[in-house]
Amino acid sequence: MWSVMSAQEQNPTVPSRTAPEAAEWDAGNGYEAVAPHWFYCKVTGGRERWLPFSIQDSERLEEAHGAGKDKGDVVVPTSGGRYDVHLKQRQRLAVFWEEEASEVRRCTWFYKGDKDNKYVPYSESFSQELEEAYMIAVTLDEWKKKLESPSREVIILHNPKLMVHYHPVATSDDWGSTPTEQGRPRTVKRGVENIAAEIPNGEPLQIDHLVFVVHGIGPACDIRFRSIVQCVNDFRSVSLSMLQAHFRKAQEQQQIGRVEFLPVNWHSSLHSTGVDVDLERITLPSISRLRHFINDTILDAFFYNSSTYCQTILDTVASEMNRLYLLFLQRNPDFKGGVSIAGHSLGSLILFDLLTNQKAAPEDEHSREVRDLQLSTGVPMHLQGSGEGRETPKCTKRKKHNPRGLCLQESKETSSSRGAEEVKEILKKLDLSEYCPAFEKEKIDGEALLLCGEKNLEEMGIPLGPRMKLLHYISSRREMQDTREHSTARQHSTAASRDSPYPDISLGQVSANYPQLLYKPAIFFAFGSPIGMFLTVRGVKRINPDYSLPTCKGFFNIFHPFDPVAYRIEPMIVPDLEFEPMLLPHHKGRKRMHLELKEGLTRMSVDLKNNLLGSLRVAWQSFTRAPLAAVEGTSSEGEAETEASTEKQPDPKPEEAPAPAKDDPSLINVGKLNGGNRIDYVLQEKPIESFNEYLFALQGHLCYWESEDTVLLVLKEIYQTIGVTLDQPLPGSQ
Repeated sequence: MWSVMSAQEQNPTVPSRTAPEAAEWDAGNGYEAVAPHWFYCKVTGGRERWLPFSIQDSERLEEAHGAGKDKGDVVVPTSGGRYDVHLKQRQRLAVFWEEEASEVRRCTWFYKGDKDNKYVPYSESFSQELEEAYMIAVTLDEWKKKLESPSREVIILHNPKLMVHYHPVATSDDWGSTPTEQGRPRTVKRGVENIAAEIPNGEPLQIDHLVFVVHGIGPACDIRFRSIVQCVNDFRSVSLSMLQAHFRKAQEQQQIGRVEFLPVNWHSSLHSTGVDVDLERITLPSISRLRHFINDTILDAFFYNSSTYCQTILDTVASEMNRLYLLFLQRNPDFKGGVSIAGHSLGSLILFDLLTNQKAAPEDEHSREVRDLQLSTGVPMHLQGSGEGRETPKCTKRKKHNPRGLCLQESKETSSSRGAEEVKEILKKLDLSEYCPAFEKEKIDGEALLLCGEKNLEEMGIPLGPRMKLLHYISSRREMQDTREHSTARQHSTAASRDSPYPDISLGQVSANYPQLLYKPAIFFAFGSPIGMFLTVRGVKRINPDYSLPTCKGFFNIFHPFDPVAYRIEPMIVPDLEFEPMLLPHHKGRKRMHLELKEGLTRMSVDLKNNLLGSLRVAWQSFTRAPLAAVEGTSSEGEAETEASTEKQPDPKPEEAPAPAKDDPSLINVGKLNGGNRIDYVLQEKPIESFNEYLFALQGHLCYWESEDTVLLVLKEIYQTIGVTLDQPLPGSQ
């Protein structure tokens, strides 16, 4: 407990209160309880930072704190539902990703830290004792009180606006002297309103759209070596500010809420496979930091081109996005918005490969019939004829044979008996022949066996040991069948692409089983993407203008002009036409000043050049023309002016020829990959970046997380899908 004593008794040098001060404090000596605010501790680089919850979250926590004192652990979702606060443990836990738990405090008293000017909250018990001492001082109007703690710290309450915390110079005093305020003083504040903390209001509760963001190579995603979680947090914060600036009308009319961005991390899963240990064995000891950086970052691109590790990456990305999607729906049961995906660098290539291998729609009756025919004949579906002349399998009594295989109805009994024999052979091979009657009783053939699960076998009375054998066999057969079908399809598409001017978009992809997503993405955003380069290296030199992603109708390729990893897509669709990518408008509604100046100087130089050439022609013609009589001088001058004007007119035309394309570049037809709209979008470089492209190349590849222009394009395209537009259209936008 704190011992309270008069400051003048402990230190006679403390001046007594003057009469004006006494009158000031006597006038307002009524005590009012302090309003608490909730904070959480964030540890970055070994440093602790106490950050306030939003006003909305703090009120929700305080309400739950007051209502749940007699209850068990109460969980309160905060930060837009991305974190849960467990009030009893005073912990803040991430919901969608792995992150260390953060300490949570209900804060009322603060002191200014030693290392910086940030205010740090006292512990809740300490703050309660300070509040009790403050209440006594206000009620009794007795100030100049010194509070001494068992840890030899001293706090002096001079008046409500001046309270100081002294930390003793030495923790132990060998001379037995009493602690004094000789240490460095700390400013003490009561109430969050007195520490000038930036407290956000909170995020809108309504979520209109969900976006999954996949990172590129390495664990760090920006120039400050931050993780994908931190970078996506910045992207989300910028989106909230852009919504307030450019969608204010829709927000005021409660037409929209916000867009949720969730990070997808695959790097940690890849490097937890033990590959780092194998690499460490063969890595040379010299320049160890550089070699470690290469192993941890650059090699991710090589891992993706390995069939073994490519499968790990694909499975991780797809399963993580599916897991996040289901978890998000579980926590937001009223969500009815769409889903989009975004990828940075290599992450965009991973998503592109996944999207090109998605199934366009669930199987209909015809496709199921064709699949059954494929299983009964052993002929893959894509090899059973092609083109408009392909005959749909139909069964009639007159037709005993199908040109491509047996008729389904007539082969039913034959297939059944053959399937039963196949099951007997399988059980005999596994030394499980004694269980044949159980399978015959249930009429299970070879196809049905591959569909059995552990629960089915258990219901049939198969013991645990034989059940495990059968499950292992079933799993192996499924993997072999999937691999065989994928390999056959790849060979077929490769053979077909040789004779076609437009190769299959999946040509050259790593042989892997591409997982299916549980949703159809509305739009695919690629930031600083090498998709174009990888397609070219794989042998896809041209993309069919009629091609579109099977389950995703929108595709935007966004890049910084100095990004060394980014490549364009549109020239692969329209190779015979030279045109610039769409220039992303500045989020404030105009081009950057240095770009306007550059364009103005270019136009001025063109005009000067044309005028100079015209003047030189007139002068040369006046020198080479034969002299005429003085009477004809007027007419000659008129003719010269006429000739000069007629000669000057055609000159600007070559410079103005491409003007229509520049005036409306969005009218260029670039195929169906983005629904007929433009695909390539380039950011405007900052003025300082224009001085040297090479110095800002790396920054150009990592700039997208905090780019307002990038975020605004993402929001604009997402909200256009639900009919919501910007308050004021930006100049130059499509």
